[in-house]
Amino acid sequence: MATAQHPSAPTLRPGVQPLRAGQGTSFLWRKLHSLLGIIPIGAFLLEHLLSNFEALKGPAAYGAQVRFLNSLPMVRILEWVFIFLPILYHGLYGVYIWVRGNSNIVYYPWAGNWMYTAQRYTGLIAILYIGQHVLRQRFMGISLPENPGAAFAKVQHELANPWMLAVYVIAMIAICWHFAYGIWLFAAKWGIIPGVKARKRFGFVCAALGLALAIMGLVSMWAFISPRYKNTPDIVPLTTTQLHIQNAQPAYTLL
Repeated sequence: MATAQHPSAPTLRPGVQPLRAGQGTSFLWRKLHSLLGIIPIGAFLLEHLLSNFEALKGPAAYGAQVRFLNSLPMVRILEWVFIFLPILYHGLYGVYIWVRGNSNIVYYPWAGNWMYTAQRYTGLIAILYIGQHVLRQRFMGISLPENPGAAFAKVQHELANPWMLAVYVIAMIAICWHFAYGIWLFAAKWGIIPGVKARKRFGFVCAALGLALAIMGLVSMWAFISPRYKNTPDIVPLTTTQLHIQNAQPAYTLL
């Protein structure tokens, strides 16, 4: 008796579903969500990390950077159009995608599937952290746009709380990972890196970028908790003389 031959199950391969037209309005919303994660949100993240790196030069240099940013033309319009609103949309639509998506980790434990889930959780951490951070640093307590000399002490007082320091560290790692993997997803979904080998190589590049940004952010935090600036006044005078004196001090030695 002949035995019935069952067709073999198709081989499932990890991959990234490209953004395709013809999917209704969700195609445009997803395109916008993907693009905003790189520009302007990603660009703002890089600027923010570079600005925070000024803290290593001392309270006056950090305050001077805050003053410079708040002196830009139409800064309040730029703040809402290119920072607050894009982050709000990217975060909320990301949660919407998460709620409607399926990760299938248990049944199909691919690296890409784990990455998908990690991207969702790090995004949630990012939106919650950014919300409280903007509220506490931008809209509560002393106003930094009018008092940039208070910027260093305001962050320093917040990081003096071990719990808040832990929140900052976790959020920094999560945000940098989310951004780095987001770059890889953007390039894959938009067809910039077609092919498995190209995506794998670009994945290493994105991983290195995320690691570098995370280290940069964590090193910046050290300036606020370092004993070197323990007695920083609540408001540092931002005079040219003081800036020159502070910049002349020896730089940090990382052991």
